[in-house]
Amino acid sequence: MKFFIDTANLADIREAQDMGILDGVTTNPSLMAKEGITGKDNVMRHYKQICDIVEGDVSAEVLGTTFDEMVREGEELAELDENIVVKVPMIKDGIKAIKYFTEKGIRTNCTLVFSAGQALLAAKAGATYVSPFVGRLDDISTDGVALIEQIVTIYRNYGYTTEVLAASVRHPMHLVQCAEIGADVMTGPLSVIKALLNHPLTDIGLAKFLEDNKKAATK
Repeated sequence: MKFFIDTANLADIREAQDMGILDGVTTNPSLMAKEGITGKDNVMRHYKQICDIVEGDVSAEVLGTTFDEMVREGEELAELDENIVVKVPMIKDGIKAIKYFTEKGIRTNCTLVFSAGQALLAAKAGATYVSPFVGRLDDISTDGVALIEQIVTIYRNYGYTTEVLAASVRHPMHLVQCAEIGADVMTGPLSVIKALLNHPLTDIGLAKFLEDNKKAATK
């Protein structure tokens, strides 16, 4: 399973990279704005900074909603760095744009996916990644992890190469459950990944080892 982090924060990206577990980054206009990154030129520079840190894929989102707008923005983003994956919304013109990008050899991430039918359309258009939003489905009392499982099953049935990227992962149980059912990628905040480190028995065991070592050293 690939670990992406969903952020525009360079410090978090560097920390994940230094841990040796980072496979890529996803971000969006809201996350850019959270870091105070506004204006096209600043956003483009920030994407490039992220690419300079990360060795893996970096999803960069188009803002247009028409085919022509998405194609123009997507081609500009793809020219920034070879690691850029163009993030395209799940709308009719988005599917059309994904097909266009696929034929041009530009990799894509179909975002804002909330149903298996949408994921099927994205795969047929040739999307590199499809991003079902686990946490946002849970927010409306729908089982987001069950959708991931359904999409994984459908893709395996027909041999689609589109990778299932579990997005809006809110906590470590989301991550583990998505891993259990075969999601190719997860993306969420760095805090979710770091939470995997935590277990009280680990803390107790380490404290005991250190205490016993200290006693042995004083003998």
